[in-house]
Amino acid sequence: MPDVFGSGKWGADMLGAGHFAWVSHVPFPLLVVGLFVVPIAFWWLLARIFARRPRVSSPSPSPADVRPSDELKDLARLRQISLTEPLMEKTRPRRLEDIVGQDDAIRALRAALAGPHPQHVILYGPPGVGKTTAARLILEEAKRNPRSPFRPDAPFVEVDATTARFDERGIADPLLGSVHDPIYQGAGPLGQAGIPQPKPGAVTRAHGGILFIDEIGELHPIQLNRLLKVLEDRKVFFESAYYSPKNPQIPAHVHDIFQNGLPADFRLVGATTRLPEELPPALRSRCLEIYFRPLRPEHLEEIAGRAVRRLRISAEEEVYALVRRYAQTGRDAANLVELAASLAEVEGRTAITREDVLWVAEVSRLTPRPEAPRRAQAEVGRVHALAVVGPGVGQVLALEAVAWPAGPEGGSLHLAGASEEETLRAPQGSLRRRSLILASVENALVVLRRFGITPERYHVRVNVPGGMPTDGPSAGLALVLLLYSAVRRLPIPPDVAATGEVSLTGEVLPVGGLKAKIDAALEAGLGRVFVPYDTALPLRRGVIPVRHVAEALQLIFGDVEGVDSRTTSGEGPHRGALPETGSAFGA
Repeated sequence: MPDVFGSGKWGADMLGAGHFAWVSHVPFPLLVVGLFVVPIAFWWLLARIFARRPRVSSPSPSPADVRPSDELKDLARLRQISLTEPLMEKTRPRRLEDIVGQDDAIRALRAALAGPHPQHVILYGPPGVGKTTAARLILEEAKRNPRSPFRPDAPFVEVDATTARFDERGIADPLLGSVHDPIYQGAGPLGQAGIPQPKPGAVTRAHGGILFIDEIGELHPIQLNRLLKVLEDRKVFFESAYYSPKNPQIPAHVHDIFQNGLPADFRLVGATTRLPEELPPALRSRCLEIYFRPLRPEHLEEIAGRAVRRLRISAEEEVYALVRRYAQTGRDAANLVELAASLAEVEGRTAITREDVLWVAEVSRLTPRPEAPRRAQAEVGRVHALAVVGPGVGQVLALEAVAWPAGPEGGSLHLAGASEEETLRAPQGSLRRRSLILASVENALVVLRRFGITPERYHVRVNVPGGMPTDGPSAGLALVLLLYSAVRRLPIPPDVAATGEVSLTGEVLPVGGLKAKIDAALEAGLGRVFVPYDTALPLRRGVIPVRHVAEALQLIFGDVEGVDSRTTSGEGPHRGALPETGSAFGA
C-alpha cells in the first residue's frame, strides 16, 4: 500500500502541489468517512455528554398563575356535591356526658389516660357502645390538664387492624413504617444514588399522642410482636441491606434514622370485641383492661329518643318499647329509628308508628333481645340460673326439670338443650371433653344424696332452653335447687336466681363474672340472688351469699331433711352414700 503521508514521490508531489493537492489522490470511500461520518459521530457524542449534565430548571409558576386543568375542574365539581349528614353522625356523642351506660368504663379510662402517668389500655365491649368516641374525648380532656404529658397538639391516630397489611420484607408497613430500598423506590433522587429511604408509619405519626387500634385482636402476630417491641423501646428501628454507615452519599437525617430510630412514644389504646382470653398474654400484660358493657334497654330507649329529636319527627310511645326489644347496640337503635322515620316521610306522615318499627325489624331480620320468661307464681321444677355471655355481660337463664319415680329397672338422666360433648379450641390444638353442664347435673344429684334423695329411684329430665348460652360449672347451685324441687315436688319462688359451682361435699365455690351476673339478675327484677360467699363482695340488697347448698335449701324450702349445723360446715355423719361409680345413678 502506498505511503500517503510519508516520503516518496507521491508525498513529495502532494506537498509541492499545494496544501489541498492531496485530496485528489485520496480514495473516495476514505474521503466520505473523513468528511461526513467522523464529524457526525463527534457531534452526537458531544450531545450525549451535555444531555447527562443536570439542567437548571426555571422557576415554576405560582399556583395562582397556573390555569386549572379539566381534572381540577372535575375535582372541584365533585367536592361541591354532598348528601345529608347520616343520623349516626348526628347522634354521635360530642361530650363524655353524652355516652350512655358506660359510667364505670369512662371513669376508668379517664384515670388511665388523663392523669400525669397515662397507661396503655385495651377496651373490651360489643360494637356501637362508644369505645372509639370515649378514647378520643378523653384525649381532648387530657390536653386541658396541666399535669398531663399530652401537649395541646397531641395527635389521635386511628388504625383498623382488620385492614392493616404489611410485607415481611419491610417494603410496606403502614403501622410501623417501612424502608423504600433503591430497587423498589424507582428513579427518585435517592433511588438513583442507591440510598434507602425510611418512611414513617402510624406509630411515629402518633408520637406524643394516642395510637388507637380498632379490633386489635385481628392484628397479625408478626405485627403484634413488633408493636410490643416499639412499646418497650418507645422508638422504631429500621433495617436495610442498602444502608452502610460509612457511605458518605447518604444524607445525615437518613443516618440518624437508621442509627437512632424514629420516635414512637405514644399511648396505645386497643379496642376489641373478642374475649380477653383470645388476646395474647404478652399484650394483655402491658395494658390496663377496661370493659364497656352492652347497652341496657333503657339506654337504647334514650338513644332512640335522641335520634327522634334530631330528625325533628314525633313517635308513638310503643316505638321506644319496640326499640328496646329489637336493638342490641346504639347503632341498631339509631338505624332502626332512621329507617322508620324515612318510611313515614316517604308515605307523607309526620310520626313514627308501631307498625313502622315492626316492618323495619322484619325486613332487617332483627331478632328480639333474649330474655328469660318471667313467672308470676312459684312453680315446681323451675329456677333462674345466671351466666356470662360476654366481657362484663351477664344473662338470666330459665332452667326446668321434671322427675318421677322409676320402676325396678332403675332411674335415668336425660339432658335436653345442651350437647353431651364439647370441643375446646386453642392455638395449640383442640380438646374434646364431656359437657360441663352435664357434669354439673350429675354432681348436683350426688349432693342431693345428703338430703335423703336417691337419684337412681327417679327418672330425671333437665331442659336448658334452646339458643341460651350455658355456663356449666357456675350453674351447680341452681341445678341443686332445681332437682330438689323436681324430686320433692316443692315450688321455687319466681324471684329466685342462683349461681355458684358446687363441690361433691355441697360447698358453694366461687365463680367468675359475679358482678355481671348479679347486675343481670337485679335488672331482670329478681329479688333474691344466691351467690358464693365472698368477703370482697359489696353488700347489695337482694344478694344472699351462701357457703353451702344447705343454706340456700333452708332459706327457700324451710326444713330440709339432713340439714343441720354440721352439714353446712362439712362435718358429722350426714355425708350420704356416694355411688360406686362416677355416675349419680350408679350405672
